[in-house]
Amino acid sequence: MTPGRQGLRGATLPRAMEPLFTPEQLAEIKAYHLPHYIRGAVSPLISLGTFALIIGVLLQPFYRGAQGCAAWLSHRFARLRTAPVLRVVVSALDKMWGEPGWGTAILFALFVDLFIELLYSPANIYFGYVLEHRYGMSNYTPLRYALDTFKGLALEATASSMLVLGLYGLARRVKRWWLVLGVPSALLLLGASVLDPYRSQIYFQQAPLEQGPLRERITSLMARAEVPFQDIRVEKTSVESKRLQAYFAGMGPTRTIVLNDIMLRELTPEEIVAAVAHESGHVHESKWPGRIASSFALVAFLFAIDRLLRLAAARGWFGTTRFADIRTLPLLWLLAFLVFTLSAPVSAVFSREREREADRYALHLTQDPAAFRRMLVKAARVNKMDPEPPRWIVLKGYSHPPIGERLAAVPPTP
Repeated sequence: MTPGRQGLRGATLPRAMEPLFTPEQLAEIKAYHLPHYIRGAVSPLISLGTFALIIGVLLQPFYRGAQGCAAWLSHRFARLRTAPVLRVVVSALDKMWGEPGWGTAILFALFVDLFIELLYSPANIYFGYVLEHRYGMSNYTPLRYALDTFKGLALEATASSMLVLGLYGLARRVKRWWLVLGVPSALLLLGASVLDPYRSQIYFQQAPLEQGPLRERITSLMARAEVPFQDIRVEKTSVESKRLQAYFAGMGPTRTIVLNDIMLRELTPEEIVAAVAHESGHVHESKWPGRIASSFALVAFLFAIDRLLRLAAARGWFGTTRFADIRTLPLLWLLAFLVFTLSAPVSAVFSREREREADRYALHLTQDPAAFRRMLVKAARVNKMDPEPPRWIVLKGYSHPPIGERLAAVPPTP
């Protein structure tokens, strides 16, 4: 046991601090997290089983169903293909795909997506709605939850359609498609964070932080940190959740400091400044090596997909009749799942170290360890953070060090 700390069954703070949780609170937090830990243990096996079911049993029925639906829609709405605007769109899609048949490909991808969503919907509803309400962590109404779920499904369907038309369409027409797609995609990945301030607004309303002492203090802090920013905004996440949250979105001219409305309600100005100081530490991280490595990894991943598609075509897997047959899509998803699952522990190690460095940066910037400690304690209590999660959970992919570890690293207040 670390000197100056008690076991977190009672407290994991310096002796001068009160216990982080009462025994009753800790028992509730453990009960809240237990289903998540069980899910974390079994979800990889469930995912593998789902892929096996799709690839081994359902792939051909889905494909035949997509063919039938595409033929029916083509016949039912044949007149629309000659409409002035749609005619141009259909012609462009035919060229992008390389031949007619893109409708079957899109429908096949959507059928697989829909099946996975339906299969996982009981667990998603339980973890995203039932469990959160049971432990007082959610403000979702059934209607709001259904609306946000629909938004997520619509975005996912759009992404799947773009993937089918972009990746498969290009692969069917260009020999070194993985390079043609990979290089601009890697460049887009490097600059994608510019769009960050606008993504969350799909789900939550934002408004500028009102003029006053808090805005002035944050502005002064960012001047000392030499972090330029466009605005400080308040995100109304209380319609969904009761959790505290702060983050920086965007970069350069689009960088925005975002505080959620729960944070303004639960924390003092000094504690909010401490949280913003932590986030400003991430701005000074050396991001380019990671971004460049991610870009190279993306190109390498697309090359691996190319090899897999060629192997499937050569051996006629799933009844494929040519290179880049859409029936190989579940195989690509399986490859992506394996890559992300196996790489998550490694990327999490670097993420936790970045969080530790951001904590150290914030403490140096503010020179107020007491406020930083209070901020962490309140965040732990409001967000129901498990102070001692199982070690395997941390190693599996925890992006932040456990809250007990972070508190133990804060210097004691004289």
